[in-house]
This record gives sequence, structure tokens and C-alpha cells, in this order.
Amino acid sequence: MKELRTEANGNLGPIDSSRIPRYAGAATYARLPRLDQVSKADVAVVGVPFDSGVSYRPGARFGANHVREASRLLRPYNPAWDVSPFENCQVADAGDMAVNPFNINEAIETIQQNALDLTADGAKLLTIGGDHTIALPLLRAAAERAGEPVAMLHFDAHLDTWDTYFGAEYTHGTPFRRAVEEGILDTEAISHVGTRGPLYGKKDLDDDHRFGFGIVTAADVYYQGVLETVAKIRDRIGNRPLYISVDIDVLDPAHAPGTGTPEAGGLTSRELIEIIRGFRGMNLVGADIVEVAPAYDHAEITGIAASHVGYELVTLMADNFVPGDRFGAPNGYAAQALDAEGRRRPAGFAPPQTLPNLAGSAGDPSHLGAQLTEGGNK
Repeated sequence: MKELRTEANGNLGPIDSSRIPRYAGAATYARLPRLDQVSKADVAVVGVPFDSGVSYRPGARFGANHVREASRLLRPYNPAWDVSPFENCQVADAGDMAVNPFNINEAIETIQQNALDLTADGAKLLTIGGDHTIALPLLRAAAERAGEPVAMLHFDAHLDTWDTYFGAEYTHGTPFRRAVEEGILDTEAISHVGTRGPLYGKKDLDDDHRFGFGIVTAADVYYQGVLETVAKIRDRIGNRPLYISVDIDVLDPAHAPGTGTPEAGGLTSRELIEIIRGFRGMNLVGADIVEVAPAYDHAEITGIAASHVGYELVTLMADNFVPGDRFGAPNGYAAQALDAEGRRRPAGFAPPQTLPNLAGSAGDPSHLGAQLTEGGNK
């Protein structure tokens, strides 16, 4: 089948879904071209089908292709940012890394080297796992490319800073402890977001604090809201080179049932996406989305959430390819809706003066007309 693709600014985009049905053809991420179909990629999306580091339910090795399938419905224009990410830069699907499922140490070395190879010409990497073990080699590669320890935001129900499982140092619950020990994280600019649920003991939190992590719990996001969460994170990270790691179990099981270690009380997919939108202008150097386990998914709920999270991360990377400082630019629907200089009604709601004058009608609800005209947003 001939691939009919969009093209803009010299960048080859997704298959044109107005001419080829979304359910037809090979499933690359967002129906983007493969890496071998373009001369150079500014952003590469790569899968890592590896889940030998899990401590509970396996299956994340099938996550990357599940997310690709769920991404067929993604469209090329992101209205929350007023950005067409696939026009701003060349985004391509790099396929999957081939890693040893029987030797974790060898797998980690392979992932690190592949990440370095894919970013050798300056490309940024969005990696789809796989379990969270893969974050360690990806962070190693990101720090090497940045030439310094990187800031990190870790979206997860869990801390993932434990020491060992069954004596093993490299598992999906230990990557960030190892990263701190190796000196590849800027410990003044690292934070967990969305943590919740029981721990093994208070020492887990004490250790985590000692490593330098700040914590924004799922309850914090609920009570303080998206904008306060974004403000705290931006203040902590600044413009340092930033790596974002998203364990899909940061979402409540209602929004992401297809994962290996689900915990009740998590973020909604709306909250997670709006938080990421709030990072516009920040210096994102790499990102991953991990722990999507399709065997436990229903109606692609988890895959759809992960594909949209990836889309926002790619948009953030692509937005930074356009010249200009966007650090204070409008950063998502929440910020736009609450902007003090541009307060607006939700789209489709008429301003008060166009509403009919209800005063004097049956029941004389003149107070209603007064509320609509005087109160504005009541």
C-alpha cells in the first residue's frame, strides 16, 4: 500500500488519515514515518520491550506496540499549545531496541548504548517501555549527552528508590536510587509526582528525602490543583536539562488498568496531561513512558492514555525547536482558562448581554438576569 503522508517545512509527517483509514497500514507511533524513511530525526520515538525487572505482574514488554496501536487516532495539531509538533521538527518511529530478556545487566548496557546511538546527531528521545528498569540506562545516556547531571521529574505511584529486591540491585523499583548513587541526577532538581499508597516503612521516605527528592503526592495534586503543582515544579527545576519519566501507574486504575502494580487514588489522565502542558518552555532533553501492560488493559484505556501523554511530551520537545523563549508562554487549557488577563467563558457559551432578558417573565425571575449580567461566570 502506498503511504500518503502529510509534509510541512520539509518534515515528513503522519499518514494522511483523510486518504488512508486509521486502522489500515503499519502501526508506527502516531502513524509517523519510520526512522529509515527520513534523513534525520529531531525527535525519535523508540520502544523497549523489556520487563524482566518487574516485581509483580509482568507484561510490559508488550507495552510499546500497544501504545503504538492506541496512537492511531492522534492528530497533527495540538490546540492546547497552538502547535503542530510534526511540522516544527522531524519526528520518527525508531522501532524497538533488541535487548536480552534473560540478563538484566546486559539489557541495561544495550539500552544505554542504543540511546546514545539514537541521540548522536542531536535527536531527543521519547522511549516507550517496558518496565521502569529501563529508566536508569536512559538517564545515563541523557546525562552524558547533557554533559552534566540532569534534573528529573518522576511521575509514579511509587518512589522507585528502594535498594534491592531479592538481593538484585537493578529492578523496576530501584532505578532512581542507583541514578543518585551514580551522580547522574541533579539532586537539587528532582521530584516525584503522584505517589501514594502504603510503603514498607517510614525509612522509605527518610531515604528518599536524603537522596534529595521532593514529593508531590496524588493527594497534593487533588487538593492544590494542577496550576499550583506546575508552579512548584517549575520553580524547583528552572531551566536545567530535564528528563521526565512517566510510570503509567501514576494514573488511577480507572484511567490505567493495564499496568503491573496498580494503586488506588491516582491522578486522572486529564490532570497528568495538563501538568505536562504546564512545562512549556522547559528544557526537556528526554522522556520515557513505562509499565503499560496490555494484558490487563480494557478497551485500550491505558494505551490511549499513554499515547496522549507521549503526544504532549513530543509537543514539548517540538515546541522548543522553534526559536524564541516560551518559558512564560500560555501552557495548557487550565492556564489559559484562568489567565487573569484573558478570562473567558468555555467555548460555545454566549456572553451575558446576548442572553434573553428574563425579567418580568412568569414567576418574575429578575434575580436570575441580575446574576447572569453582574456575576459574569456564576
